[in-house]
Amino acid sequence: MSHCSAEGLRDREDLVGDRDSPAVLDMWSLRVVLATLVGGLDQRQQEAVAYLTEENRILRSHLRGRIRLTDAERRRLAVPGHRLGRRRLRDVATIVTPDTILRWHRQLIARKWTYATRRGGRLQVLAEIRRLVVRMAEENPTWGYTRIVGALKNVGHRVSRSTIARILKAHGISPVPERPTSWQTFLHAHWGAIAGADFFTTEVWTWRGLVTYYTVFVIDLASRRVQILGSTPWPTDLFMRQVCRTLTAADEGLLVGHRVLICDRDAKWSAPVRARLGEAGIRVVQTPYQAPNANAYAERFVRSIKHECLNRVIPLGERHLRRTIAQYVEHYHRERNHQGLDNALIDDRTHWPMGKRIRRRPRLGGLLNYYERAA
Repeated sequence: MSHCSAEGLRDREDLVGDRDSPAVLDMWSLRVVLATLVGGLDQRQQEAVAYLTEENRILRSHLRGRIRLTDAERRRLAVPGHRLGRRRLRDVATIVTPDTILRWHRQLIARKWTYATRRGGRLQVLAEIRRLVVRMAEENPTWGYTRIVGALKNVGHRVSRSTIARILKAHGISPVPERPTSWQTFLHAHWGAIAGADFFTTEVWTWRGLVTYYTVFVIDLASRRVQILGSTPWPTDLFMRQVCRTLTAADEGLLVGHRVLICDRDAKWSAPVRARLGEAGIRVVQTPYQAPNANAYAERFVRSIKHECLNRVIPLGERHLRRTIAQYVEHYHRERNHQGLDNALIDDRTHWPMGKRIRRRPRLGGLLNYYERAA
């Protein structure tokens, strides 16, 4: 055996002898115990994470729709999610995808280094000026740029004529000579002197089968009061002449005190009919073709009586139809609240007795109802 081999053998024997010493054995045992504990803790932590992940998946499956998270909740997920990385997040994340969590973290970092200047006060003032300019131009069609400048000065805003011209042009509002008066402004300017008239149809079962009845009515735009002028399956010229006599009756006609009647371009409002109304001092204004909004109040009454009453009733004969319409008109005047009148009744005869019990007043078998306090 060579000299080097003998020395190596002695070193291995010394090393074995050192491992058998008490100090080396204690250090070796401590490492083994620590490795066992760490391995056990890591195993239990992985099992807990796996359980929580599965629990989140089950809870997520019971939710309906998209989960809305606040900025604070996104921040709470983004910070630890960035530490885990995309690979670990793919096994853990259940609410959102790993890419979403990492995107939230990038946005959080970008927001930290973004210094936005606050100019909210100035922007709010400019937005208010734009709203006022448009509002004043729409509500006052005769006001020019200089007049609007003065009106804005009265409320504490100093704006030039060119700025007002630019704002109105951006909103498609023409200068004064070309700016027409709105239909709503015209109606309110003549409030109490304008009425609207229209027809609505109802299918009625008769001994001849299903017959279409035409019902004509007139409505006062200011009070929303309605008067039914008649129903017939044949709206002939003779029927329309009777309608004109009813409208222009000296004492009971709804058009007494009115000067304008709005109607559509139906052939039933023929030239002779308009001439008879003109002889009584009533100017007939016909709406454009396919423009129901031009006679919106009459169209709204047609929708109300159809939706609330006639579409829920099968009229059996002309008498049944007339009684049904009369009952609805009575309900319309005395028991139906109108949004256009601040939810008031047209004929407000309500009084408040001392009784605490609320009773129902039904019409048409409970199809129409009114609630009031019982005496």
